[in-house]
Amino acid sequence: MSEKSENKVWFITGTSSGFGKALAEEVLAKGDKVVATARKPEVLQDLIEQYPETARAVKLDVTNESDAKNAIAEGVKEFGRIDVLVNNAGYALVGAIEETSDEQVRRQFDTNVFGVLNVTREALPVLREQKSGHIVNIGSVVGWSAFPSMGLYSATKFALEGLSEALAAEVAPLGIKTMIVEPGPYATNGFSSFAYAENLLPDAYPTTAQFGETSQEFQSIAGDPVKAVRVIIEAVESENPPFRLPLGLFAFEGIEAKLEQVKQDISAWRERAIDTKFDAAATA
Repeated sequence: MSEKSENKVWFITGTSSGFGKALAEEVLAKGDKVVATARKPEVLQDLIEQYPETARAVKLDVTNESDAKNAIAEGVKEFGRIDVLVNNAGYALVGAIEETSDEQVRRQFDTNVFGVLNVTREALPVLREQKSGHIVNIGSVVGWSAFPSMGLYSATKFALEGLSEALAAEVAPLGIKTMIVEPGPYATNGFSSFAYAENLLPDAYPTTAQFGETSQEFQSIAGDPVKAVRVIIEAVESENPPFRLPLGLFAFEGIEAKLEQVKQDISAWRERAIDTKFDAAATA
């Protein structure tokens, strides 16, 4: 089942907490090497001290193109190659569309979308030269189905779905694999690191005001992030890695429900909407 023949080099963004931290720890524990990145690499000191031969901490603010260029170059300098790039860095903005400011929206996209682009575009020349590699983008179930008061976060994850689909088709002939991971809720620090809209309108949009309760509901069904990252590792090392990898029952049920909803939505107006070709007389 496994294609693993030697230890891999993983380049992981956002390793100071959450999925990134759990993934780095699991990868290192199994003997692989990790370029662990964070905006403040000093927070990774314990990890580096535990794995001095196989772990390197590198400064990376994914929104900074120079940081991305330097981080990839440093990773290659340290370990000679990059086998798995994991675009994990990101955060969630909570607020109805009207409640969010332009600055907040741009910051959300800068991190969750343009940050992925910055790092991926710097890594691709390395992977192309190797004629091998695996790009893993951490998406979300909300990249399939948007929730009220999470529209901007959902929009970034929807964007990541489209980027990943196109990227997979572009780089497959070059020997490079692509996977997008679509988790449901997991017990990371993500629930405590939400950013909130600046212009709250609770009378108009109670879903934002009540988001604390919604968050608690998500936490009550949150999965084990260690088990989740083990599935990611297993998928990366499998002979036929999936392109899409939902994680957790919530994610699978959410995606399946969305597929059924879309099918129903488009079928209702199918006959009327497809009957829009030119009439024969007009064509003549």
